[in-house]
Amino acid sequence: MGARLISLALLVAAWYAGSQLAGARLLPDPQAVALAIIEEARSGALAFNLAATLARVAVAFVIAMAIGSVIGFIMGRSRVADRLGDPWLIVLLNLPALVIIVLAYVWAGLTETVREGARSLDRALDDMAQVFRMGAWTRMRHVVLPQLAPYLAAAARAGLSLVWKIVLIVELIGRPNGVGFEIGVAFQLFDVTRILAYALAFIAIMLAIETFLVQPLERHVARWRPQPA
Repeated sequence: MGARLISLALLVAAWYAGSQLAGARLLPDPQAVALAIIEEARSGALAFNLAATLARVAVAFVIAMAIGSVIGFIMGRSRVADRLGDPWLIVLLNLPALVIIVLAYVWAGLTETVREGARSLDRALDDMAQVFRMGAWTRMRHVVLPQLAPYLAAAARAGLSLVWKIVLIVELIGRPNGVGFEIGVAFQLFDVTRILAYALAFIAIMLAIETFLVQPLERHVARWRPQPA
């Protein structure tokens, strides 16, 4: 914790020094940005736009995880499905159209991670489950998911970091509200203070989610694996 605080203090000091060199118009100082955040929070605009963006992030993330995990698991467990789906995976990851890349890269990227996890499942444990005549749900719960959990956690972390950036771009391009929309409006007005205010507020939320939700979840699902000495 101490190291993080020192790092944060150094960042703020560098920011302040940069503001003095570049000027308040190009790089507002931390105090000006903090006051802008407080003002947006008092008006209610900050909470409204953060909620709109986080709702879109949540929906996109759930859809991406559900579709990507199912497809990736099937491709990782079936050689035929892997051969059939691999060319499409490559195509979707390399299409030049912006919107298609946004959607396909989220789904395909998570699919790739989960597929590699499914490929690494221990076949001996599958044989054991078959010997003990485990049902499909019991096998999935006690054999497959514990092995696949670290890969799902990694896919969730990568997917979340990608989804929120994509949501901001979508809001910037064509949504009537949200953090991306407000940043776009501020950009048109060359209001760097407001750009930084919304960006930092949203980054703080995502850091909190990463620190207090994603990382503990990742440690929890991987707790059964032996830790390096």
